[in-house]
Amino acid sequence: MTMVIASPSKAQPSTTPPAPIAEFGALPDAMIFYVAHGPRDACGPGCADWIAAEGTIRFDTFKRLIAILDRQSGRKLPVIIHSRGDADLDVAVSMGRILRSRGIDAGVGRTQVEACRDKSRTDCLALKRAGGPFDATLDASRMLCEMSCFLMLAGGVHRSLPPDASVELVGTEIRNRLAPNVSAEHRAGLTTYYSGQARLYLREMGIDPGILDIVDRNWADRKRPTDVPPSAWLKFGLVTSGAL
Repeated sequence: MTMVIASPSKAQPSTTPPAPIAEFGALPDAMIFYVAHGPRDACGPGCADWIAAEGTIRFDTFKRLIAILDRQSGRKLPVIIHSRGDADLDVAVSMGRILRSRGIDAGVGRTQVEACRDKSRTDCLALKRAGGPFDATLDASRMLCEMSCFLMLAGGVHRSLPPDASVELVGTEIRNRLAPNVSAEHRAGLTTYYSGQARLYLREMGIDPGILDIVDRNWADRKRPTDVPPSAWLKFGLVTSGAL
């Protein structure tokens, strides 16, 4: 069973599906990871190297996270998240736990690889699959952190969000990719179970699980996403003290 984001009811603009960014046979836009190197303090005070995480969190994404962390020879590079799309939230929780167990910091931003400047999107993604390190810059302006980003970010030992980021959380629903015709009653029971597991996870990560109560109320009422303003990030523990 898979807990995924329940897409907002508002119409979405039509876009061309992006090229895959994982190994052959992976689902479209599956999240990949690669090491990036930038100027001094590019990813925070004293930080010039990071692991870029970009794409959609799928059922097997955690394997690639473990693989790149294992290749760092003990270095604890921060993971900079740029997630998108209907994600597997159960896997996002697993990835957050992996970050916490490895003592890894997490943030949000777009990694701009210098070698991709004159390449097509497809060629750039093929390059990134090698894992780096790549010379890059970090663009953290006007980032959107949705539910999958939020859950993965929660696992960071130190968590940061750009001051102008938007944190937009929506309700969740249960899907089974192997048996999609799950009964409504069974689906409701599973939703309750996974919601409880998500709250337990947030509590263990030092985040107030009450934030999900607000999200659920807004979603049940009007299918309305919940915008979490910067003034509430420290209150709920989305970021660690002084991490903005």
